Amino acid sequence: MREFVVLGTASQVPTRTRNHNGYVLHWDGEGLLFDPGEGTQRQMIQAGVSASQITRICITHVHGDHCLGLPGVLSRMALDRVPHPVHLHYPASGEDMIRALVAVASPGVDLRLHPHGGAGAVAPGLEVRPLLHRIETYGYRFAEPDGRSLLPERLAAAGITGPEISLLQQDGSLRGVRLEDVSVPRPGQSFAFVMDTAPCAGAEELADGVDLLVAESTFSDDDGGLATQYRHLTAGQSGALAATAQAGMLILTHFSARYTDVGLLAEQARARSGGIAVIAANDLDRIPFPKRQRWS
Repeated sequence: MREFVVLGTASQVPTRTRNHNGYVLHWDGEGLLFDPGEGTQRQMIQAGVSASQITRICITHVHGDHCLGLPGVLSRMALDRVPHPVHLHYPASGEDMIRALVAVASPGVDLRLHPHGGAGAVAPGLEVRPLLHRIETYGYRFAEPDGRSLLPERLAAAGITGPEISLLQQDGSLRGVRLEDVSVPRPGQSFAFVMDTAPCAGAEELADGVDLLVAESTFSDDDGGLATQYRHLTAGQSGALAATAQAGMLILTHFSARYTDVGLLAEQARARSGGIAVIAANDLDRIPFPKRQRWS
């Protein structure tokens, strides 16, 4: 199962209908929790996300609306006796804050700390790039390698069945039949999480060609001066980011409390998205991962 679950969509100030940040990416056997702000533990209950499903926690930066829910989430994991290791990724400059948050959580979780201080891979399939915010901030990109999809009719015509299929995939050829003769290219799916940032090269690198892009949309285009001042994206800038990257789908979130109706933000993003599907997220939304695209 690949699915994106929205736990909270507010920026610095929560509202009656929008909790602080919190997002879960279900990706096959992995569960990645991004930026757990205050109230994340309760939002997980509301959304039907169990603590045992979380295998990694990824924090973009240590502003409170992106990390103050961490002790509650870890305490719930301890209460539920989560048996597997939980990997925590965060900027190295936030070490003191992260260790303080971890210290007040209930003990009992096999927590593995992974601070990072630059661009690059931080785990299999998981990469970070620096963003441009008021403190050190990183976005995340999660991707699978490209592969190949087997074609049953070609396998049957070649007389390859049962365990021989695994041998063909392993060795690349079997009895003169090559893997490429009985399959077609299958692009690996990818996901990018771009939070609190002004437009920058790191955001573009993260978003490049992804199937699903989650991007902040703190301000409307009409409040571009505030976005520049506080180093955030406007809705139109998020749409332009998705268009330049040729992303498959854009999810907007991290809305300022000044906007009671984020429909305007969605419209501004769509106007610059180049026809890419745009969703303005609401708390507790569950969004299926876009269907895999085939190469021509």
